[in-house]
Amino acid sequence: MTDLCPVYAPFFGAMGCTSAIVFTCFGAAYGTAKSGVGIAAMGVLRPDLIVKNIIPVIMAGIIGIYGLVVSVLISNNLTQQTALFTGFIQLGAGLSVGLSGLAAGFAIGIVGDAGVRGSAQQPRLFVGMILILIFAEVLGLYGLIVALLMNSRTGGDVTCTR
Repeated sequence: MTDLCPVYAPFFGAMGCTSAIVFTCFGAAYGTAKSGVGIAAMGVLRPDLIVKNIIPVIMAGIIGIYGLVVSVLISNNLTQQTALFTGFIQLGAGLSVGLSGLAAGFAIGIVGDAGVRGSAQQPRLFVGMILILIFAEVLGLYGLIVALLMNSRTGGDVTCTR
């Protein structure tokens, strides 16, 4: 082991992998649950609009896919002999997609809940709700892009050999 390749370096990569999937799934679960409550409440009076207003739930599920993609990419690069630089980059990539996915899931849940209830009373609100949901989804996409760019930099100059 050297200063550039300590024994604990893979821990940071594993934590990046974990944070990518955990935080995005928290966001996706919150967005699904919050929007689902709105759909259930709206469906009591307007059951004909349930399928049309399922879009926020689908968009919340996509946030979880972002975390899955980054988590799989990070886990493919995990090795016992890892440079500290690589571990930190993997941690940053996981936190990037994870925390942005958490924020996007919260936004989708809140907008989805209020949006489906509102569009049941005023159908012209539907297009506005979709546009706001798209902007909320893009927040998670930004985190995915940054995570992919960061993860592509993990093949640094340092090689760890025994």
